[in-house]
Amino acid sequence: MEELLIAITKGLVDNPEGISIDVDEPNEDGVTVYHLHVAEGDMGRVIGKQGRIAKAIRVVMRAAANRRDAKISVEID
Repeated sequence: MEELLIAITKGLVDNPEGISIDVDEPNEDGVTVYHLHVAEGDMGRVIGKQGRIAKAIRVVMRAAANRRDAKISVEID
């Protein structure tokens, strides 16, 4: 899952070296939280106008997690 999130994000940013992901342990509901960190200048590219790109990233990641019977959440920090 982490590799998918990196692959999606690399296509959006100017500085792919600035991408990092922190993964939390599943909480009591079984949801694993992925914290996506990008360079300050790339934050707007990842969020998009009115958050459309961020929503699309979350949809793709949830769909991939459903195929593995997992629950995830993506936070963009």
